[in-house]
Amino acid sequence: MAQLVYRRYGGSLQVDIPDFNTLTEAVRIPATQWMALACPLEGIACDPRFLTLMDADGNRRIRVEELRAAVDWTAARLQDRKGADAGSDVLELSAVSDTASNLKGAAELVLRTLNAPDATKLSLEQLRTSDKALRDAGKNGDGLIAPVSLPERLRPLAQSIIAAFPQVTNRAGLAGVDVGLVKRFREERAALLAHLGGKDSVFTWGTASLEQAKRVHDVAPLLEGYFVQCRLVAAQPEAAASLRLRADRVEGALGDLGAMGKAANELPIAPPDPSGVLVWARLYRGAGYEKLEAFHQEVAAPLLGDGVKLTDTAWRELSTKAEAILAWQAKRDASPLHAVADTLGAVSDEELDALESVSREDLSLKPTLDVIEELERLVLYQRWLLQFANNFISMPNLYLPKRRALMERGTLILAGRKYTLSVLVTDRAAHAALTGQGTTCILYVKVLPRDATDGYEVAVPVTSGRSTELVVGKRGVFYDVDGKESDAIVTQVIRQPVSLWESMTMPFMRIGTFITSKVEGLAASGEKDFDASLESGYKQTVTAPPPSAAPAPAGAAPAAAPAGGGIAGVLAAGGIAFAALGSSLAFILTQVKSLTLVDVITAATILAIVVMAPAGLLGWLKLRRRNLALLLEGSGWALNDRLMLTRGVATLITRKPKLPSNARVDHVDLVRGALLHTQDDDEAERMSLGARLGLTLLILFVLGWQVRVPVTEWLCTYHWLSGDACRVLLPKLVPSELPGAPAPAGTAPAAAPAPAPAK
Repeated sequence: MAQLVYRRYGGSLQVDIPDFNTLTEAVRIPATQWMALACPLEGIACDPRFLTLMDADGNRRIRVEELRAAVDWTAARLQDRKGADAGSDVLELSAVSDTASNLKGAAELVLRTLNAPDATKLSLEQLRTSDKALRDAGKNGDGLIAPVSLPERLRPLAQSIIAAFPQVTNRAGLAGVDVGLVKRFREERAALLAHLGGKDSVFTWGTASLEQAKRVHDVAPLLEGYFVQCRLVAAQPEAAASLRLRADRVEGALGDLGAMGKAANELPIAPPDPSGVLVWARLYRGAGYEKLEAFHQEVAAPLLGDGVKLTDTAWRELSTKAEAILAWQAKRDASPLHAVADTLGAVSDEELDALESVSREDLSLKPTLDVIEELERLVLYQRWLLQFANNFISMPNLYLPKRRALMERGTLILAGRKYTLSVLVTDRAAHAALTGQGTTCILYVKVLPRDATDGYEVAVPVTSGRSTELVVGKRGVFYDVDGKESDAIVTQVIRQPVSLWESMTMPFMRIGTFITSKVEGLAASGEKDFDASLESGYKQTVTAPPPSAAPAPAGAAPAAAPAGGGIAGVLAAGGIAFAALGSSLAFILTQVKSLTLVDVITAATILAIVVMAPAGLLGWLKLRRRNLALLLEGSGWALNDRLMLTRGVATLITRKPKLPSNARVDHVDLVRGALLHTQDDDEAERMSLGARLGLTLLILFVLGWQVRVPVTEWLCTYHWLSGDACRVLLPKLVPSELPGAPAPAGTAPAAAPAPAPAK
C-alpha cells in the first residue's frame, strides 16, 4: 500500500499522485479531500474518446464515482503499470494481466491483421488503424461475408444470393451473405426447382403456351359477355330484342360519328345464339372486332382446329388452360430466385456448404472483435487516466509553469503581456455573473481560428501589470495547447485591481475620469448656451425698432436701455464673466504665493495618504482574496476547495518576458533623425514676422505687468522717475515713502540714498 503525501500548491493542500499505484490509493480518500467533484467534457485538452468512455452514464459530465470505476477497471487489467505511470499510448502485451486474456487475444489478432513487425506491443494508432484493416480483410465478426472476401469460385453465387434477397450490410458497410441467407436460398431454390419440374404438364400448348394464354386472357371479357348473352336469349327469347339498339337512339346518333361509335360499342360482339355458338363470320364490327378477329385467326383456330365457330364448351376449356398457365407463371415470378431460375440447377450443395463455413468462421471472431473496443479503453486509460486524476483529484499542473493543466485552452498575447491561463467558456453571461462576485480581473476573449472553423470564447485572468489598457475590442493573438495560432479579440472585461499600486491610484483615475467627463459636459453645455446667447442677441439687434427722430419732452428722464439687449448685452456679459474668471485666478495665485514649498509638499502628501491609504488597504484585501476556483466553476466544474491566487502564482499566470540575454538596447531615438531629414526636405509652415513680433510683445507685456510694482519702486528709489510720476504710478504708497517727500516730525533724517547707478 503506497503512502499518500499531501503537498501545498499556492496555499492549497493537495494529495500528490506521482504514479498509478498511488492513484489506486488516492481514489479511496474521501471525496471532500478531492479538488474537484465533477467536470464537463467540454474544454478538457485530451482525447475525446477517453472522455466519452469515462462518462459512463452519458450525461456529458465526469463525476467522482466514474473516475473511481475507471481506475479499478484499469488496475484489474494491468499487472505492469509502467506504461500508465509514463502516460504511454503503447500497450505492452506482457503488461496485460491473466484475467484479461481476451484483451491480449484481441491485440494479437490486430497485430496479425496489420502484419506488424513487433508483435509484443500495440499502439493506439495501430489499434485505430486496425478497424479498417479488419473490415477490409472481411473479419467483421458478424458472419456477413462480402463477395470480395470470398474465393473466386464462390463470388458469382454470393452475388446471386445478394441480388435475390433484401440487402444486408456488414460492419464494413458492404453487402454480404451469412448462414441465414444461405439457408433461405436453399429453401427457395428447392421450392422453385420443384415448381419448374411441373411446367410440362401445364404448358400443353408448347413453347408458345404463355403467349397464347395471355391472348386468351386478353379477350376473356368480350367472349365471357357474349356467351352469357347467349344463355339469356336461350332462357328468354324476347330478350334478343332488348340487346339491339332502339330506333330513336340510332336516329339521334346519325350525323355524329362519336355518338354512333358509342352506340355501336353497346351492341353484342355478334348476334346471340341460343345454342351457345359463336360464328366468327357473324362478328359485328364494333370496338373489339379487330382484337377478336386476330384471336380467331392466331389462337382459336390453331388450338381448336375449328376456324368457323367457337362453342361455349370449347371456350371454357381454352380459358381454363390459359388461367392454369398464367397462375404457374405468376408463382414462378413470385419466387425471389426467378431471375436466376435458369441457373439454379447448376448450383451445388457443396458450394452452399462452403459459403456457410466461411460465414461461421467469421462469426466465431465476434467475441474477439467485440473486445477490441475494450482494448481501446485500456490503451486510452493507460495514456490519460493518471494525468486526468492530477487535474481532478489534485491540480498541481495549474500552479507549475512548466506543465499544462488539462482545462487550459492556451496562451494569450495581448498588450505586451503573456497570459498563460485560459479556460473555455460556453455561456459568457452565466460565467461573468459568477466571476463578477470575485476579486480577480477577468478578460473574455473571442478566439477566431484562421482556418475558417468555428470560433470559441475563453476566460483569461489578469494577475499582474495594469488593467487600464485592457478594453473591449482590443486585439491580440491566441496560441492553443497544440500551438495553433488564432486571432483574439476582447469581448468583455470584469474590472478589478490587478496590483497594489493600481488599487491605490485607481481613485485618482476615477476622479480624473469624473472631472474630465464633467468638464466635457460643461464645455458642451457652455458652447450651446453661448451659441444660444449669440443667436438671441443677433435677433434682438436685428428686430429692434429704429430710434425716434423727435426730441424727448422737457423734463423727461432718458429711457433706460433694454437689459442685455443686442450685441452690447452679449459683450457686457462676456466682460463680466472674464472679470470673474480673472478674479478667481488672482485669488488662487495669491493663496499659492502665500504657501512655501514645504507647505505644498505636505498638503499633497496628506491628500495622497488620505485617498490612497484606504484604497490601498481595500485593494490589498481584494488581492489576497483572489480565487481561481470561480474561473473553473463558471465553466461547469464543481470544486471542493479554493484555488487561491498568491503573488508568486500571479506572476506565473501573467508575465512580461524580458529582453533576450544577449540583446543590447540602443537609446538613440531614430525618430528624431528621421524628423530632421523630413524637415530638410519639406517646407515648414512657420509664423509670419508680424505674428512672431506680436506674440513676443504680448509675452513681454504679460511678464512686465507681473513685475510692474517692484520695478517702479526701484525706479522711484533711485530717482529714475520724478516724484510726480511716482505718485501717479504708485498711488497706494504713503506720500512720505515717495522720493522728495518731507519726513514726519520727530524722526531722524533718512540716510542718504545710495549713489545712482552709472548710466
